[in-house]
Amino acid sequence: MRTDVFFGTSTLTAADTAGRTAVVIDVLRASTSIAAALCNGARTIIPLDGADEVIIRAKAYERREVLLAGERRMLPVPGFDVGNSPHEYTREMVEGRTVLLSTTNGTAALVAVQGARETIVTSYANFSVSVNYLVSALQRGSDVTIVCAGRERQFSLEDTACAGRLVRYLIGAIPELELNDAARAAMLIESAYGDDLRRIFSESAHGQALADAGFESDLEICAATDAFPVVPVYSDHRIVALSQAAE
Repeated sequence: MRTDVFFGTSTLTAADTAGRTAVVIDVLRASTSIAAALCNGARTIIPLDGADEVIIRAKAYERREVLLAGERRMLPVPGFDVGNSPHEYTREMVEGRTVLLSTTNGTAALVAVQGARETIVTSYANFSVSVNYLVSALQRGSDVTIVCAGRERQFSLEDTACAGRLVRYLIGAIPELELNDAARAAMLIESAYGDDLRRIFSESAHGQALADAGFESDLEICAATDAFPVVPVYSDHRIVALSQAAE
């Protein structure tokens, strides 16, 4: 049994995910928003590369059935229904709707993960259910690849710390788990911060940028561990809650 961590997708190859359980982490903010949307009843989420693709894909739906969602450089895309703030994905906004989502980092990472046996989306907001899912996957014989989305293809502190916490919990459940060097480095970074998630955000470049842009309240909800206890499963180019995937 093995778990590997990758800091971004630039060095990720098809062999790194083929036949494995893949985990995509974009704590600030796509992973958290995806968990919020599914927890509040979104029918499905379709991650797309760009805003133009969202607009084109939306033409296949009745307007009331679809939610145009996304951001570029943290700000909502002009003309879209919502941006990338977890606060926007309320039950009143998303229940029963298909969310077409394009973000700078998170959706790009999802689109880049190819050939995995299964792919889930993880953040602090759905941490415990993700751990349980991954322990089960490892026990079933599936190695795990954790992909940190990063910020604009660069290393990000918050995604790495979350990956380190995942690895720590997985090692706690399966002590014989093999790790790559990046997984060990992520654990070291996570151990330096412990449960002080707000400190992680305040010291990370992306967290500072979000605060400066007026999204301080987003940092609070992204630090709310297990606020949205759902496992988002990415399959066939769409994301659904685990319970829906089983059906």
